[in-house]
Amino acid sequence: MNVSLFERLGGPTAVNQAVEIFYRKMLCDERVSYFFDDIDMDKQILKQKGFLTMVFGGPNQYTGRNMREGHRHLLEKGLNDLHVDIVLEHLAATLKELGAHENDIAEVISVANSVRSDVLDR
Repeated sequence: MNVSLFERLGGPTAVNQAVEIFYRKMLCDERVSYFFDDIDMDKQILKQKGFLTMVFGGPNQYTGRNMREGHRHLLEKGLNDLHVDIVLEHLAATLKELGAHENDIAEVISVANSVRSDVLDR
């Protein structure tokens, strides 16, 4: 039986933990924290949980905007490849902290990196 990445990572509980830890890392990192200055973090966390659940192969309940639309306002604040690298760094560290296997972490980073061009609108 083919077990989804979502299930291998630990399902909804793990996604919830991952999002909480990930945003704590992002908000404590002065290289990227300013992107969240005027963001409703409760809403952001809910959207991210839905998005990651879908990306990891869980139930698709993501209702947010697409990657280009959802990040366009951040381009005005200078969002670039360095910031995407920082996101990937924090995402990998978060999954490692939660005990995810290296190959699952690599798969998550690959999926997340696959939307880089959309996020950066190019």
